[in-house]
Formats: sequence, C-alpha cells, structure tokens
Amino acid sequence: MTPLKFEQLYEAEWQELHKALQQIRKPMSFARTAAIRGERVAWLYRRACEQLALARARSYPGHLTDRLEQLTADGHQLIYQRPELGLSRLKRFLLVGFPGAVRAHAPFIGVALLAFLLPALGLGVLVYLRPELVLTVVDSSTAAEFEQMYSHSAEALGRPRAAHTDWEMFGYYIDNNISVAFQCFGSGLFAGAGSLFFLAFNGAYSGAIAGYLTRRGHASNFYSFIATHTAFELTAIVLAGAAGLRVGYALLSPGRRTRVQALTRAAQECIPIMYGVAGMLLVAAALEAFWSSATWVPLPIKYTLAALCWATVLGYLTRQGRHAG
Repeated sequence: MTPLKFEQLYEAEWQELHKALQQIRKPMSFARTAAIRGERVAWLYRRACEQLALARARSYPGHLTDRLEQLTADGHQLIYQRPELGLSRLKRFLLVGFPGAVRAHAPFIGVALLAFLLPALGLGVLVYLRPELVLTVVDSSTAAEFEQMYSHSAEALGRPRAAHTDWEMFGYYIDNNISVAFQCFGSGLFAGAGSLFFLAFNGAYSGAIAGYLTRRGHASNFYSFIATHTAFELTAIVLAGAAGLRVGYALLSPGRRTRVQALTRAAQECIPIMYGVAGMLLVAAALEAFWSSATWVPLPIKYTLAALCWATVLGYLTRQGRHAG
C-alpha cells in the first residue's frame, strides 16, 4: 500500500480522534464531551497505535509517522496519565528524562568527548614540554594572571584580582559556563562543524593552561581547584556539544523527513539534555565559587569530594532510570 493510499484510508479515523481529544482538553466543554463515548476514543487510540507501528515498519514518510506519533502521544496522555504537578514532573525528569536522553545520544556524546579530550591532552603535553607554546592560546599578561590566581600566595584560588567576593565569581562562572555550553550547542546548526570547533577550542585552551601551570609548579593548587566542579562543568559542556552534533546530523542526514522536520525533531530530542546541562552548570558554578576556590580545605578532603562527584555524575548518567517504565 502506498503512503498516499494509507493516509486516505485512515484519514477519517485520525480526524475523529483528533477532534475528540481536542474536545476532552477544553475545560468548558463538558456538555459537548459528555456525548463522547469513552470506548470509541479508546478504540480509535488503539487503532492509531497499530497504524503507527505499520507506518514505521513500512518506512513511510516522516510527516505521516510524525503525525501519528503526536496523535498517539496526545491520546496516551489523556487516557492513561494523571495530570502531574510541577514537582512530580521535575522528579521524573531528573530520575528518568535527563539521563535517558543522554544515553539515547551516546554516539554523539562519544564524538563530542573525543573532540574535547584529544586537543586537551595533545596541547597539554606540548605546552608542558615547551611552556612558551602557551602563547599560541593566550597572551603573556593572561598567562601571568593565571600564575597569580594559582600561586601559593593567592587568598582564593582561581579568582582574578578584579573580583573581590565569591558571589561575584559565582555570577561570572554562571555567565561564562552558560555561554560556552550554548556556543557548543547553537553552533551545531552549521552542520555540526561549529560544535566540533568550540569543543576542540575549549579542550585545547584547557589543556594548554593545565600544561603551563603544571610546568610552572602550580599543579597542587590548580588540580585541587578544578577537580570537583569539573565533574559537572566539563560533562555539561560535552553534553551540549553532543546536542549540537545531533542537530547538525539532522541537517546533513534528514532521512525521509524534510530538513525542517528533521531539525525540529532533533531539537525536541535535545531539549531534555540542554535543561540538564543548565542545571549541571549551576551546580558547577556554585562549587567553583564557594568550594573549589577555598584554600583552607585540606587537599585529601577536596580530592575525596571530587572523586565522589565524578562517580555520582557518571553513575547517574549511565545507570539512573534504566529500568523505569
């Protein structure tokens, strides 16, 4: 059966189900909805589910499967699910939605991770061996400022002289981290190349600074500073880059959908990831401003908390919600 004949055959049922669901949603239309037979709506919903499975099996065009997916999703929401309060929805998002969306995009995350790590490790080693190469990434005054921020005389690690309080740094970190993450995501519109560029650039920048400070004798202060909050910050940046790659892939390979339809679907799939990224960056900024910068905390305690944070983040993203219904 051709897609056109399939659509013509079942169009009347889809229209009937759509109109019934619209009437049920309207809070002031009780008189009209009272005449709607529940068993009829349930039957139409089951039929739409069967037709969706058939359309997928036959690889019908995207506009058909998208329409049926939306119709069955609306029907499922009204027939099976109770209205959820905000806290309930947030709980489900944290326990199932976010980690599930991350795992569903594992191939893109793998590519994003390599795009970040390879330049970071490569330039980190090169700058450690030849410290003058740091000037290919930052100018001499910036390199000197980094040394001052992680010197043994620094009152608070990672804080430039222009900032006087942890709250100032908290605001700065939020602004900077959100900016980097959305660069990695938004630039995916350039067929994914923009995401790869910003991931590689931020990886190279981070590696160069790490290699330089290690060579200059500031390894203890620098690594104790970054160890904890990077569990959230770097993970979030990689996830944002992966979401950007997903968007770029939709433009390059839309399949049976138009590019606009493929882009819309990819963006919808990436929304849970970007919500999670924003939350992780907020946690990272708080840790960076109020914990990582503290010079009074013993190193063993800092590294112990850092290990717990990394284990928690990786365990949460890889295991949480796997068996949720």
